[in-house]
Amino acid sequence: MAAPLAGLRVLDLTNVLAGPFCAYQLALMGAEVIKVETPGAGDLARQLGADPGLSRALMGASFLAQNAGKRSITLNLKHAGGKAAFRALVATADVVVENFRPGVMTRLGLDADALRADHPALVYCAISGFGQEGPMSGAPAYDQIIQGLSGVMSITGDADTAPLRIGYPACDSIGGITAAFAIAAALAGRARSGEGAFIDVSLLDASIAAMGWVVSNLLIAGQQPVPMGNDNFTAAPSGAFRTASGLVNIAANKQEQFVALAEVIGRPDLVADPRFAAREARKINRQALTIEIEAALAARSAAAWEDALNAVGVPAGRVLTVPEALALAQVEQRELIRRFDRVEALDRPLAVVRGGYRIDGEPAPVDAPPPTLGEHTRAILGELGYDPGHIDALAAEGAI
Repeated sequence: MAAPLAGLRVLDLTNVLAGPFCAYQLALMGAEVIKVETPGAGDLARQLGADPGLSRALMGASFLAQNAGKRSITLNLKHAGGKAAFRALVATADVVVENFRPGVMTRLGLDADALRADHPALVYCAISGFGQEGPMSGAPAYDQIIQGLSGVMSITGDADTAPLRIGYPACDSIGGITAAFAIAAALAGRARSGEGAFIDVSLLDASIAAMGWVVSNLLIAGQQPVPMGNDNFTAAPSGAFRTASGLVNIAANKQEQFVALAEVIGRPDLVADPRFAAREARKINRQALTIEIEAALAARSAAAWEDALNAVGVPAGRVLTVPEALALAQVEQRELIRRFDRVEALDRPLAVVRGGYRIDGEPAPVDAPPPTLGEHTRAILGELGYDPGHIDALAAEGAI
């Protein structure tokens, strides 16, 4: 099967994470993604990450994470020549993705209305912290700002540690996935109608929408969200439990799973205990139940309990570090990590994460490493019909 988005061209004008992550998902689905960057600096993520040497070379680890398979062109969108080149590029594109503050593209004369006037089939996606309208639309936004404003931090941690930031940029990632989904849906709609679309993605909206159960419990059932640490608010025993060595997550959400758990840990008496006999009673007496279960789990390691519980149909899994997770045989077999033996621009090997899916048994293709800044500028302009002399002139003027 051909990649689902093969033959479609995406112009990625985005920076840092939400937008580049969105465009990376489209690239993994087969789209040709051209990263349109500012001359000299490019995506800010090129200067971010844990390896200072890579950041100085404008190939920061944060940039490498979600830009594989893309091409890079540098255009000065404030310069008439750069703007004209961009418009020529748009004429060949199916999608434009940007994550500037609302109003920036309008001031440049390159907003959705301006571009779609000439290309009505264009799908234009604007990603911002709060959306294109509303009293907060012009405010700056980073992931942690959205985590706080969305309520995510208020329910992360426990009574002693909340509010707490989630340990990775969850809101940026959710926003990027939301944008990629909306773009793919718009392209499917365009295939029927011939009309493009303007997509307005708000990181705040997307993050609140992703808290579905928490928000619905408040809106529908009137239950105030509270931080519960490693406990799952939907059932008990369901959460992370201490063992002789390490933590193990257990999700005994059904009655039969609780019965099986009690048998495996050698405490069948818990099933008849009136504090724990019924689902709601177990939730009310969660702390007491945890004490009883952890006393039994102290006999064996998390790995041993994982095997024993899964064997009887009780979902369980160790709490791993990131290196341990990446080393799982399951992850290796699924080919989640794409490894390049040597990337010339980095003078080293490179490993990047693909999408979390396989299509017809195959992992998402990643055919090329992330591009150096402006690596494909001359090639792309040549494809648009620019001759070498014209390209040299644009370079001399600072347009590219």
